[in-house]
Amino acid sequence: MPFKSKAQRRKFAELLVKGEISPEVYEEWNRETGGKKLPERVGKKSTKKRAKSVKRARPVKRAKARRGKKSAKR
Repeated sequence: MPFKSKAQRRKFAELLVKGEISPEVYEEWNRETGGKKLPERVGKKSTKKRAKSVKRARPVKRAKARRGKKSAKR
């Protein structure tokens, strides 16, 4: 598995010096990383959801009342 950041690579080098991991493990990770340019640190993935644009309900267009002949109800 390749390193994700420079900080992770330094941590593994420290563990290698302390003898907590084997040189083979460190070399395997280093080999898989290759010559990639790594960021200093990798942050947590954002769990923030995008705010969806709120669609407002359009006002209902009502048919205009037809004014025809006046009714004879007086």
